[in-house]
Parts: sequence; structure tokens; C-alpha cells
Amino acid sequence: MGHTLTSNSMFGMVALSGIVINGTLVLTNKVNQLVANGLDHYTAIITASINRFRAIVLTSVTTTIGLLPMLMETSEQALFLVPFAIALTFGSITSTFIILYVIPCSHAISYKLRCKG
Repeated sequence: MGHTLTSNSMFGMVALSGIVINGTLVLTNKVNQLVANGLDHYTAIITASINRFRAIVLTSVTTTIGLLPMLMETSEQALFLVPFAIALTFGSITSTFIILYVIPCSHAISYKLRCKG
């Protein structure tokens, strides 16, 4: 978007890490609960991803929509916050796909490696 990496961008990335960790913990906790209740690991991963899809997507959507006014801000006084909004908005959108695709794949790979080892 034409902005350079600043300290506010870094603060946005730190805030983003909290969102990513929260989404990952929500998904992982559900997988562990379903496995503890007797589901096989692969079914638990799929079920947890389906059950937590709405919570993960809504977190990203509300963050993105909430930051859009700041992202579009043009006043001189608020321009220093735009890099923060850019990092948090686009990172939130990207992290949603990572949480819903990479994390379940990582769980499945981890389970497969544990069973073979």
C-alpha cells in the first residue's frame, strides 16, 4: 500500500500474533477434546475445523472491518497509525487461511509421525 515498515507496523504484527495464537489454541483445544472423547484423530481434526470455522472467520472479519476506517484514513494526525492497521488487517486475513488450513494439516502430519515413530 505504499507504506514502509515502521515501529507501528511491528506493533501491529505483535497484536496479530495474539489473534493467530488465540485461533490456533481454540482449534487445537477442540481437537484435543474430541480425541479425548474417543474420536479418531483425523475425524477429530475435521470436526474441530468445522466446529471452530465460524469463530475463527468472525474474529478475522470483525478485525478487518473494524480497522477499515483507520486503513482509509487520510488526515495528517492519523497517518502514523496506518502501518499498524495495514499489518493487522492483511495479517488477519492471511492468518485465517493459515489457521484453517495449515494448522489442521500440521496436526495430521504430527499424528502420522507419532504413530510411525
